[in-house]
Amino acid sequence: MVITTSRLRLRPWEEADAADLFVYASDERVGPIAGWPPHTSVEDSARVIRDVLSAPETYAVCLRDGQRPIGSVGIMVGKASNLGLTEREGEVGYWIGVPFWGRGLIPEAVRAIISHAFCDLGLETLWCAYFEGNDR
Repeated sequence: MVITTSRLRLRPWEEADAADLFVYASDERVGPIAGWPPHTSVEDSARVIRDVLSAPETYAVCLRDGQRPIGSVGIMVGKASNLGLTEREGEVGYWIGVPFWGRGLIPEAVRAIISHAFCDLGLETLWCAYFEGNDR
């Protein structure tokens, strides 16, 4: 599934995205505030795509006129979340590369994901948590 907004295209992650993912996910300002360590190699990023980002309802955030991912947004439904949710609940998670901070792109992506969660997936409740120290 691909979700489009006025400035973004949310699409499934592909292993071919590993080099682009590494560019942003290796930055120490991104991962730790989102609960994961910075990526250490393109191979590390490829493993994360295979093992984490290929999960259902997880999307690469791309500028609408481009194919390269600049961040990620997704919904962990029910047991996929660590919050002990029912199958009618989901947890929203997201991050974006430092060069794109402060542009309102992630709020735009999250609004689209919220709409998708309620309108398409029929969820009743969405949760969003953050890690202490994540001022963003």
